[in-house]
Amino acid sequence: MNVRAIAAWTLYDFANSSFAAVVFATIYAAYYAMSVVGNATGDGDLWWGRVISVSMAVVAVSSPLLGGVADRAGVRRPLFVGFTLLSVTATAFMATVKPGMVVWGFVLGVLGNIGYESALVYYNAYLPDLAPRTHQGRVSAWGFAVGYAGSIAALLTALPFVRAQAYGGAFLCTAGLFTVFSLPAFIFLPQPAPGRLGVWEAARDGVAEVFATARRILAFQDLRRFMGAYFLYEDGVNTVVAFSAIFAAQTLGFPMERLIVLYIVVQISALGGALAWAKPIDYLGPKRVVMFTLLQWSAVVVTAYFVETATQFWILAVVAGTGLGAVQAASRTFLASLCPEGMEAELFGFYSLCGKSSAVIGPLVFGGISHAAGGDQRAGILAIGSFFIIGLVLLARVKAGGPTQG
Repeated sequence: MNVRAIAAWTLYDFANSSFAAVVFATIYAAYYAMSVVGNATGDGDLWWGRVISVSMAVVAVSSPLLGGVADRAGVRRPLFVGFTLLSVTATAFMATVKPGMVVWGFVLGVLGNIGYESALVYYNAYLPDLAPRTHQGRVSAWGFAVGYAGSIAALLTALPFVRAQAYGGAFLCTAGLFTVFSLPAFIFLPQPAPGRLGVWEAARDGVAEVFATARRILAFQDLRRFMGAYFLYEDGVNTVVAFSAIFAAQTLGFPMERLIVLYIVVQISALGGALAWAKPIDYLGPKRVVMFTLLQWSAVVVTAYFVETATQFWILAVVAGTGLGAVQAASRTFLASLCPEGMEAELFGFYSLCGKSSAVIGPLVFGGISHAAGGDQRAGILAIGSFFIIGLVLLARVKAGGPTQG
């Protein structure tokens, strides 16, 4: 294994987790919904749901095509760098968003998330190049574990600005962290195979190839079943993460500082969960690990419906965190084990298609139910629980995903 490349790859997880923690999961999400839009009657939930759904729809449509272009034209690295810089730039400009600037805040949220999610397509596609199949589970988990450390670092850096209610400083620092810790990946990740076609020719042929690849994927029974299950349960995970801070602020009255501390605690529990499950993913198989964590997530969202106190929510958030890294690392390993050689970026593009196109649905469901109920978020969170249950049932039919080590 290329130790330097693996270190650079995991540091990118540290880098982009600053965006995930500060923008997607806590400070910008709550600031936009509660202060920029206003959420007394669920309007903030509705608009934040639109931010997530629109950005995920763009990524879902573009990622399979761009993944194919990356393979054929040998431009995985430029696309990876370009989308990262798009997210960094949008994050920096979030410092200009003030209360009442609903549309400008919406545009920056959409652009930032498009860059973040699109870059992940190419980041994930590097995994088969970095480690043999027998070690991909632990390398994947290492990435998530380092990512949780990045989330903690970003939130601690942002905390003084939040205490001073200088949210612009928090977003500028997040953009800086994202940039600095992305640099090793830009430099040290291995060069992809030389492109067979020019970029425009690859794009033209890629349109036809996207449909051909879809047919090839559908021909693999286990791959087809896995993608169907992943479509649903990943939507549930993304929706819970996207709205957890807003739920805590709106329903339970958490101030912004407490949201940050809560998320740091969740990241610590997620880091511990990712490390604890790193070797079991290889020894037990990713399927068993995903199924266990889906049971865990189902219990979490049902319990969230009945939560009344801050203490209860703290306990529930920690339990949820221990399963967050496991389900993500195991899912990525599951797909890597099913990936035909030479289709890495393209297949991970479809992986993104399933995860991100499904994420169009969950935020709209949660935001729509909350808005229709006059700001009551409990019914929305309960509805998301069905995504985990159905995903679990579908995943049980997949025959692959067994241990890669004895």
